[in-house]
Amino acid sequence: MSRIRAKNEEKIIRAASRVFAEHGYAATKTADIAKLAQLPKPNIYYYFGSKENLYRAVLESVTEPLLAASAPFEENTDPVVALTAYIRAKLLISRDYPHASKVFASEIMHGAPHLPEDIIARLSAQTQALSDKLSHWMGQGLIARLEPRHLLFAIWASTQTYADFNWQITMALGKEELDDGDFDQAAEVITRLVIEGCRVRPLAEA
Repeated sequence: MSRIRAKNEEKIIRAASRVFAEHGYAATKTADIAKLAQLPKPNIYYYFGSKENLYRAVLESVTEPLLAASAPFEENTDPVVALTAYIRAKLLISRDYPHASKVFASEIMHGAPHLPEDIIARLSAQTQALSDKLSHWMGQGLIARLEPRHLLFAIWASTQTYADFNWQITMALGKEELDDGDFDQAAEVITRLVIEGCRVRPLAEA
């Protein structure tokens, strides 16, 4: 892929993420995306072929980081280390992909009518793998016994809220936008809630 093509595709995806997040799939016009991206409208179709393909590209722009966020579970045997890194990774997705995250959340809330089956399958497999790892740690006595999937749901909700409810959070904090310090503080709070609330112990104490 040429540098120019990659740059234009990135500009279009970022613009589309914002427009889809603000207007939804049905009401979004490719002309508005092109205007925001500062590119001719034909470029949208040249690079993506259709609005549907572009929407999928937006979803993939955030689902790929979501899938990659599970790496700490795969790379660490210590639940404290893994959960701490996982929570931070999820928060950074909200920071770095705020509009695409909102598009993804809206898609899920509407029953995922446009979410491709292959993405659904990959996300489902990831959830199962994360649940299995949490169950394993519970069996080792490193985490309090509870339903692992609901623990994941709680982490997802508390991290993704920094994208989906960004306006409410910035309003409550009295600032125009969140900075890295805010995400550091969020990571600290959510991590402590999970680690202390679920009685998570490091592997060395097993």
